[in-house]
Amino acid sequence: MQYRLKVYRPADGLTALSLSAPDDATAVAEAERKGYKVISLRSRRASAWKPARQKFSVALFSQELLSLLEAGLGLVEVVSILERKSKNDEVRHVLEAVVRQLNEGVSFSAALEMQPAAFSPLYIATIRTAERTGDLAASLRRFLAYHTQVNQVRQKVVSASVYPAVLGIVGIAVIVFLLGYVVPRFSRIYEDIGGDLPWTSQLLMKWGRLVDEYGLLLFAGVGFLAVVLAYFLSKASVRAVVSRWCWALPGIGQKIQLYELARFARTLAMLLSGGVPFSTALIVVRDLLSQPALQQSLANAARLIKEGRTVSDAFGSQGLATEVGVRLLLVGERSGELSTALERIAKMYEDEVSKAVDWFSRLFEPLLMVAIGGVIGLVVVLMYLPIFELANNLQ
Repeated sequence: MQYRLKVYRPADGLTALSLSAPDDATAVAEAERKGYKVISLRSRRASAWKPARQKFSVALFSQELLSLLEAGLGLVEVVSILERKSKNDEVRHVLEAVVRQLNEGVSFSAALEMQPAAFSPLYIATIRTAERTGDLAASLRRFLAYHTQVNQVRQKVVSASVYPAVLGIVGIAVIVFLLGYVVPRFSRIYEDIGGDLPWTSQLLMKWGRLVDEYGLLLFAGVGFLAVVLAYFLSKASVRAVVSRWCWALPGIGQKIQLYELARFARTLAMLLSGGVPFSTALIVVRDLLSQPALQQSLANAARLIKEGRTVSDAFGSQGLATEVGVRLLLVGERSGELSTALERIAKMYEDEVSKAVDWFSRLFEPLLMVAIGGVIGLVVVLMYLPIFELANNLQ
């Protein structure tokens, strides 16, 4: 959590100080350790309406940390260098707290654990395992490889969504412009034509008169509904319900589930290959499953494994692996290479999701263009039908 403190020190006078700390007491203690007297303290929680302006990049930190460690520098020296060179206030505050904890004799994983806003439980578990094995560089390389592989599918989905999103936004903007600006002005022109209008054009003109008279009220209502929708979507319980609805969609829900299971399998494989015990790894990866139903399935699978069931049997019975995935897990159990089997499962799921994304984008983009073009064309035709009727009457 971020804190904004008003502090006093004889050398500096009254000044403001920003700190990253898990609670109020720790923030006050850190300020007093620097020689300040705390006058007031205010927490700055991350807003659900506005994303954080600055964000700590664990991947960039890990890459820089690995490069300097491989150059022969010590851990404390490396983190100190990264803290001094950072121009980002958020990053500098986080690394400053980590360096201070390291100088006090705290382990690296414990120092990272005191910064929960910056470092995930997965990353902390990876570092803690590296401390036991004594090979921090290898664990960092493993985490960076995992981070790259996990982001490949996500980047593919985002890249495939950019063009339809831009096309949809432009199309909606054109439709709103026609219905909110052009149609009301046409409705004034056609007021004297009355019953000579086709019934579809009459409906459109009635809409135009409604917007012309109550336009501000309508747009205010739409804005209010958008704000209410954004507020409810910021709630974890509402997002869980929406996610459950998406999972229930035929075809699409199965691909979303495969994407979740791919992340789950790859993360579990990374932890097992790093030496994390299987029971501990299951606890760490539980938060990666966004769907509460899958989280419950994982808890049930962990209970079955403790009762003596095999991993393949437990995962298969709880829907944490497909039929092919269960067979790969069975092979991994027999050979003692469970992490390798999980990596193969993740790769198989990711390939299937990538193919589905390619197919969906190729099909959805032309359908979206046809739909937007059809709506715009229909509005334009309905606006000009009265002109055609008037021309026929004059002839």
